[in-house]
Amino acid sequence: MNAGHSTTPPPVSLVYAGVSNGWAQWIAWVLGQEDCPVTHVRWSPLSPLPDMAALEDFFGRPGRVLLVLDDWYLRFDTGRNQQWAQVLRQVMPRLHDRVGAVTVTTRALPDEAVSLGAVTLRGIGPEEARRRVLAEVGLSPGTPYTRRDEGPRYPEDPPDVTNSPRRNPRFTGREVLLNDVHDTLNAGYGRRVLLHGPPGVGKSQAAGEYARRFASEYDLIWWVPSATKAAAREGFAALAREVGLSEGDQLTGQIEAVQDALKKDEKGRWLVIFDGAEDIDGIAPLLPEGRGQILLTAQNTAWSRHGARPRELPPFDRDESVAFACRRAPRMTEAQAGELAAALGDLPLVIDQSAAWIDAHPAADIPRYLTSIRAGEPTDPDPETPVAVPPAHRQVWARTLASLAARSPAVHELLLLLTFFSPDMLPVPLLRAARPSDLPAHLAGSVSQPGNWDAALLTISELASMRVEFATEARQDTTSIVSLRMHRSFRRFIRANLTPEMEREYAATAARVLVASDPGEPGAPRNWHRYAEILPHLEPSGALDSDDGDVRQLLLNCLDYLRVRGEYQDGYDLAHRVLDRWRDTSAPTDSRVLAAAHQEARMLRGLGRYEEAEKADRSILGLLGETGVDSGLELLRAKDDLGATLMARGRYDEARALYEEAAQNATDWLGDRYVPQTLQFRTNLALALGLQGHYQASCTLHREVYDRRVGLLGGRARRTLQSGYYTARMLRLLGRLPEARSLQDYNVRQLRRTLDEAHRQTLLAEHNLALCLRRDAEFEEARAIMRESRKRLIVLSGADHPDVLMVNLDYAMLLRVLGERTKARGLAESTARAYAARLGTLHPYAIGARNNLALLMLDDGETEAAAHLADESTRQLEAAIGRGHVWSLGCAMNSAAALAALGDVEGAAHLGRDALGRAIPAMGAHHVLSANLRAGLALDLRTLGRTEEAAALERIALDTLSASHGPDHDQTRYMRSRARPYWDFEPQPI
Repeated sequence: MNAGHSTTPPPVSLVYAGVSNGWAQWIAWVLGQEDCPVTHVRWSPLSPLPDMAALEDFFGRPGRVLLVLDDWYLRFDTGRNQQWAQVLRQVMPRLHDRVGAVTVTTRALPDEAVSLGAVTLRGIGPEEARRRVLAEVGLSPGTPYTRRDEGPRYPEDPPDVTNSPRRNPRFTGREVLLNDVHDTLNAGYGRRVLLHGPPGVGKSQAAGEYARRFASEYDLIWWVPSATKAAAREGFAALAREVGLSEGDQLTGQIEAVQDALKKDEKGRWLVIFDGAEDIDGIAPLLPEGRGQILLTAQNTAWSRHGARPRELPPFDRDESVAFACRRAPRMTEAQAGELAAALGDLPLVIDQSAAWIDAHPAADIPRYLTSIRAGEPTDPDPETPVAVPPAHRQVWARTLASLAARSPAVHELLLLLTFFSPDMLPVPLLRAARPSDLPAHLAGSVSQPGNWDAALLTISELASMRVEFATEARQDTTSIVSLRMHRSFRRFIRANLTPEMEREYAATAARVLVASDPGEPGAPRNWHRYAEILPHLEPSGALDSDDGDVRQLLLNCLDYLRVRGEYQDGYDLAHRVLDRWRDTSAPTDSRVLAAAHQEARMLRGLGRYEEAEKADRSILGLLGETGVDSGLELLRAKDDLGATLMARGRYDEARALYEEAAQNATDWLGDRYVPQTLQFRTNLALALGLQGHYQASCTLHREVYDRRVGLLGGRARRTLQSGYYTARMLRLLGRLPEARSLQDYNVRQLRRTLDEAHRQTLLAEHNLALCLRRDAEFEEARAIMRESRKRLIVLSGADHPDVLMVNLDYAMLLRVLGERTKARGLAESTARAYAARLGTLHPYAIGARNNLALLMLDDGETEAAAHLADESTRQLEAAIGRGHVWSLGCAMNSAAALAALGDVEGAAHLGRDALGRAIPAMGAHHVLSANLRAGLALDLRTLGRTEEAAALERIALDTLSASHGPDHDQTRYMRSRARPYWDFEPQPI
């Protein structure tokens, strides 16, 4: 018993409609805090009116009755609701002391409700609302007010994070279905529900009503427009920005960050709604795991294969149709609304549009309108159309269009123009920002003022049943429309009735609007939201078929945006469609056709489809050679792209030859006017040299480019800092640790100031700094830096990105040094598998990863298996890149160690001597790898009793390390202790 009450409070029957569920739950909680028993009585506004005796019996039950009055309760002036007004007038006066009422609507109360003495709960805050609820049932607060995180959310407080559509005040019915969805989502077995049904049945509206009705149960509600995979990915990734997760430049990383955050959320008070999710294969990977809930809307019922429990949304039942039509067109009688519903198959979309027409034409004869709808009589435009919709529906749409054309020609023209954009999210901001010259003169004049735009759009939304969203913040004292949604079947009907000339005119206008909204610089993060906004409209606007140069440049910019964002599949699909169209009307060597072909090849490379990418790159290069196009830049771009593909495929010799040729061509053709481009080709050549294992040549060239860029671009330019990073990396691989660490530390500080701590280039530089620290035996600091850079790279790009795999392998070997062998081995194994899956089992990176794994297996005592894997990977790597490559030599050193552990010391010595003989001419006698090979060979020779030769080799090795690292350096002491030397394979960034 509550300390504030001497006796148990009398029970309360809480009567409410489903639309007030949030208020009912909060009120019940308030009463429960005072130990007041509560019985929920959910009442449907569409329920038949019980007889008077039954009502008196209900209201006369023990305790008190508390009515929650919302908009439905207050419509006592039309139809069957007049009977409720009679109830209030006759029954309530006799039971006034036992019946209380609260109102949760902003509308004025009719006289019948005023007589109840209802108190409002809106706009007063939770503490005052609590006091009023308790007073209405005769109680005073016996406990202090409890904040919402200890109880249900106060209904006027929105979820902490939400972007769900605003409430539809005309939403009608669906009570049983919404309650069923709620029960299913909250059952232990059902956290995914699919709302499915035919077009126009109101799936999106039902999902929106569910989100609003049960909002108090969630801390996060996120609405994801999912008409396409691209839209769904953008919409879901936007949640990362909303909740403050680290942003990256690729959607995959943002998506994975959101999924990880939702999965780890222990409360699970989140709801994600994927609206219009027909592309199951494209959207299913987005669905988050965890304790929260997912609601999908689609016609496709195959979502059940992904754990979604289907709930069919049928057309309205007749009572719902009648109630909805009467609310939409109050002058209709219930009988007329029933006739209309019967003619239209109770489909909400068309009932809404029909009732809107009736409401907009107060002088129109309703019976005649109903007769024409039933007959499907011909109107203008001709309803004979390939769109597969019933004649009555076509009749409704034809009348709507004809009425709009007659009453508001400019608004009608705007509606026709809107059909040339994606119907799922019509680009109102882009249209609003369009230049007058982008629009037909008569349309531009009519909507030249912001208020005219909104008035026109509201007219369209009312007559055509289109969902409208307003800006959350007013601008210039007005609240503007920011989005509009058109039903696809209605859009198809309009487009099917346009003449070819009209189609060409509106398509050209739509394309001009999109071009005007192109911000340029698709690589700049500040512009990404705009390109995401433009993308869905490229196909419906006809932009892909345009031969206008500006439109084609827009398409190229969109391709570049997709590439930068890491959306390689969507980028490839768009590039492929663009090229199919452009090659029919333009020469294959047209500059924009070539640019699209380059983008297609880059997308293939990003997808890991290297063989296809190489074929595409060679096709471009061959075309330029055959046609003799007089453009040095085009030829250099083709060689540059092919070189990148060859490096990704592990064919470093070919890549180097191509880059040497390109670098020389750049110098010969471009001269001093294009020094930045020339330096980029030389950078690529230096990268190829490094991948070949020619560290000294690579370092020299990187240093040369670095110095030139400092003078040309300045020390803080992004390209300059990139060259500094490459130079420091090569210095480290050469064993020149003090120089490498000093330069990399400086480079990291400059990158953090100039770019960002979370920028990819900064994180890769930090990773190299961590490797420098590791070689200097500062293991804990190395771990801290590498762990953080790894985490941020995963957020940026996703767990399978090449940069992440590179850091994974280095982090695994650092964990090995720190003694965390179980974690190290697990990460090394998963990375080796990922490399094999992405690049192929015989790619140098996949082979090198397996050689690292052999070291960990050796640590775990799996000597025989380790020796086999080390030997196999060494032979595979020699076959792939040659026996003289530094990676092959390092793997041979590990293989010799495995043989020695297996007891084959003679074999180990033979292999070590052979590797040393190859290392000296390849790396130099004083390189750290040569020193370690000498030390390993010395260990084996000493075991075999050849102590004199062993001592001589050991002395040379120690002198070498003492000279380069210092006599007290950790690596020198390690060698002096006669511990077995080993080599870690380190992938390089490409």
